[in-house]
Amino acid sequence: MTPDAIETDIFIEAPTETVYRVLTEPAQVAQWFSDAAELDPRPGGDGLLAFEDRATSQRAVVRLRVEAADPPHRFAFRWDYPEGAQPDESNAPLVEFTLTAESSGTRLRVTESGFDALRRPEADKAGYHEEHSKGWDIHLASLRDYVTGRS
Repeated sequence: MTPDAIETDIFIEAPTETVYRVLTEPAQVAQWFSDAAELDPRPGGDGLLAFEDRATSQRAVVRLRVEAADPPHRFAFRWDYPEGAQPDESNAPLVEFTLTAESSGTRLRVTESGFDALRRPEADKAGYHEEHSKGWDIHLASLRDYVTGRS
């Protein structure tokens, strides 16, 4: 059975306000996560992430809807739901970013959850979970490097 959540965190040598902006401003998101981004970062706001070359084997456009925004501490959205559908726990995993000030920077925790409730075949959920478990590690390292100027 597929685990219900992916949880990972990373330390970034930058203030929480800076990291939050990089997570929520479309031009910034397109520097570390997707190839292009459109995003209204307010609760209820919609967005699109386009993946062409960055951490993907095939082109994809992923829709998202913002669930929570508490700058600079928390940002959450549901994503990867079918076109024309409203995102909910049955068709869209929840991604939550939690930012905590820590010594000289920010501890960023990412949780992607809700796999148990998804109405998808178990094999699809298992493959998605495996890909995203690896993907978050790659994307968070890219985010850290972008924010700290290492890339």
